[in-house]
Amino acid sequence: MPGLINNIEIAIFAKEIAPGRAGQAHFRHFQMDIKLFATLFFAVFSVTIGVGLVVPLLPVYAHELGATGLYIGFMFGAFSLSRTIFLPYFGKASDRKGRKPFITTGLLVYFLVSIAYIFSKSVNLFILIRFFQGIASAMILPVALAYVGDITPKRREGFVMGLFNMSLFGGLSVGPVIGGMVKDTFGIQISFLSMGLFCFAGFLLCLMLLPPTEDETPTSRVKPPLNYRILMKDKNIGGLFIFRLTYTTCIGIVWAFLPLFADSAFNLSSSLIGILLMVGVLTTGLLQIPMGLLADRFSKRMLFAIGGFVTGGAIFSFVMIQSFWGLFLANTFFGIGGGIAMPSIMAMTVIIGNESHSMGSIMSLLTMGHSLGMLLGPILAGIMMDAFQLETGFIIGTVVIFLGVIISLILTANFRILVKDLV
Repeated sequence: MPGLINNIEIAIFAKEIAPGRAGQAHFRHFQMDIKLFATLFFAVFSVTIGVGLVVPLLPVYAHELGATGLYIGFMFGAFSLSRTIFLPYFGKASDRKGRKPFITTGLLVYFLVSIAYIFSKSVNLFILIRFFQGIASAMILPVALAYVGDITPKRREGFVMGLFNMSLFGGLSVGPVIGGMVKDTFGIQISFLSMGLFCFAGFLLCLMLLPPTEDETPTSRVKPPLNYRILMKDKNIGGLFIFRLTYTTCIGIVWAFLPLFADSAFNLSSSLIGILLMVGVLTTGLLQIPMGLLADRFSKRMLFAIGGFVTGGAIFSFVMIQSFWGLFLANTFFGIGGGIAMPSIMAMTVIIGNESHSMGSIMSLLTMGHSLGMLLGPILAGIMMDAFQLETGFIIGTVVIFLGVIISLILTANFRILVKDLV
């Protein structure tokens, strides 16, 4: 039947169907383009698995090349700095010009940057490569998230975004394990090559399967997108931004310095370090669908607050760890915190994006919070490492996320008063 492959119709029961018309009223139907969703899902998965292959290896590799803690922070921060600079442009431009050109271009640049890693032999060159990789990233993830937000049915934001987030967390969880094994067996240069091949596969996938730009029908282009100055006045957007900023600051600290901590304090192999990072990201990914379903039914604010406090407790526990299994358990709880919080945050973002007809712009704003967190986290932790000791960075992360949760709850107190009031 025409459209059967391209569209999936899902019947959701609010509760068990009772006989007669009253029972029939509990049906809800929605349609979603499954081919488009699957293409975006596997494209993002291919990028994140490629990134996961090498990012956990970079701190140790850079340290072997003579990088100090601050230089390691700069290496991670360069990526986030460039992404933060270019996100506003690419997000708003995708609202006006379409999603596909930015996604495919970003994937191709990611591939070229991955190849450049193979020929890099200095920390300064690593920092420059990371800067260009951040530009490519600004074209991919926020625009892909906006594309998914465009096709997400109302009142199913938590489930759909939770399902899509599995592409992100799934790739980042599998990548470190594969990357660690590849490095231990063949060397880090082959890990860089593997990242490039995964990114190129994602490029080909989107180039062939995403519809032409003129066939896109995002709600964002029903009306002109709102100006950033208007969007940034909304307290709800500010609250979501603060949470993403502080939560990702913790991720930046863990991803940049947990590998170094595990290597220096416990002399773990690259494979075991990859497993450590995998368990946190994998736990977050596995919770995306159940927590997304909860976010569609219960208080989204309550869920992201619980997730934030669990994250804070987990990152603080790193300072008391005495063994590999302690690191394993702490990182598992770190993943649980993100798994609880992120579907609710993304669902709230999609709701505001649809109300404002500015999905790309709002996804870019929230991704800017993510980028700034990945910029600030490693730099703060690097300064603490050089001035005091490595574990101090984890304490800083705990304080940051606790403050972020409290501020976010205050700013989103009237979440149902959406940005439509600003139009």
